[in-house]
Amino acid sequence: MSGKKNEKHIGEIVDEVAQPLEDAAQTLAQPLQAASMKISARLYGFMRLEASGGIVLVVAALLALLVANSPWSGLYHDSLNAEFGFILAGYELEKTVLHWINHGLMAVFFFLVGLEVKRELMEGQLRAPSRALLPLLCAMGGMLVPALIYLAATGFAGQTLEGWAIPTATDIAFALGVLALLGSRAPMALKAFLLAVAIFDDIGAIIIISVFYSHQLEVVPFLYALAAIAALVLLNLSGNRNRVFYFTLGFLLWLALLKSGVHATLAGVITALTIPIREQDGVSPLHDTVSSLHPFVVYLILPLFAFANAGVSLIGAAAPLAISPVLSGVYAGLVLGKVIGVFSTAWLAVRTGLARLPSGVDWPMLLGVSALTGIGFTMSLFIGTLAFPGNEFAADIRLGVLAASLSSALIGLGVLRFALARRRFEN
Repeated sequence: MSGKKNEKHIGEIVDEVAQPLEDAAQTLAQPLQAASMKISARLYGFMRLEASGGIVLVVAALLALLVANSPWSGLYHDSLNAEFGFILAGYELEKTVLHWINHGLMAVFFFLVGLEVKRELMEGQLRAPSRALLPLLCAMGGMLVPALIYLAATGFAGQTLEGWAIPTATDIAFALGVLALLGSRAPMALKAFLLAVAIFDDIGAIIIISVFYSHQLEVVPFLYALAAIAALVLLNLSGNRNRVFYFTLGFLLWLALLKSGVHATLAGVITALTIPIREQDGVSPLHDTVSSLHPFVVYLILPLFAFANAGVSLIGAAAPLAISPVLSGVYAGLVLGKVIGVFSTAWLAVRTGLARLPSGVDWPMLLGVSALTGIGFTMSLFIGTLAFPGNEFAADIRLGVLAASLSSALIGLGVLRFALARRRFEN
């Protein structure tokens, strides 16, 4: 009897000690769980928005092709080449409609890219080095191999050399839109991996644009640009959270870079990196800016860019791809180079122990996602306009990018359907 009492007494003591520990563990776990759910919700919302945005992009590109091959083709091209501008404090700026879209509105797109990069690096999928390493390496491989394939196709010399970076880019909206067609069958880890690769790909594209596609430097405007950057950094360090100041300085930075010869879209990225991310009174300037700007970019700026740059005459386009080195280089670089570069880099990284596959993702799935990175579309078209500003190879670039993006989408979707069906059969 006394033994039972002692056991009961010991059990009560254990309960008294364990209960506070359990309560403390729950208290500590709640913020972590809430943060995890918050990040997952943002990622899901981003995926859903990009998926529908990919459909809008396709519609805009098809509409451009229809108009460019219709009786209204003259009006289409004349409208894009019409000039307008403004005068600000003695500074005169007059450009074509196409230039305003490619260098003005696309600066807003790169501003959003910069915001998303900062968010992912600070609190998202790329915050942990272990998670970021594999997509970083894959993005690097997915840029190197397509560039080499393009150079091999064009002969490593001559005027066509400038287009080496065209097949190195991935269109986030289009690629995620295709992946979204698989619905819940595709693991969230697979979607996060594709997003991470595309973000690192965008960072690479930004570096390429700033290093290889900027014009001769004008010293005085460049000094003004440096002053604007310094003001943005000081604004951030001072803790100022008024976004009007950041946007104003960002606009002045864009004007200075445009005049300096450095590509003006970089102003968007630089400004974005200075926007505060920490919440105060439940409000984050960065998160609020992303939420308000994202639909505007996805549903207006990118479709407008696609409509302005995808319109190409298909007369004579039935000729073999090998006739045009630029067209064949762009097509092979995206369709073959991307999948080879991304997949082989992942295989080497995993086999050597540098990285691990994402949870729930196998090699056939990774092969399908690697193919989706060949959807260059918006970014490839954009780099094409920088590589050949005189439109010497405009038709070849547009046809190569559009054909490659469609091929990569169909190949990637087919491989992923097979991989996911195989996974369900095995389970």
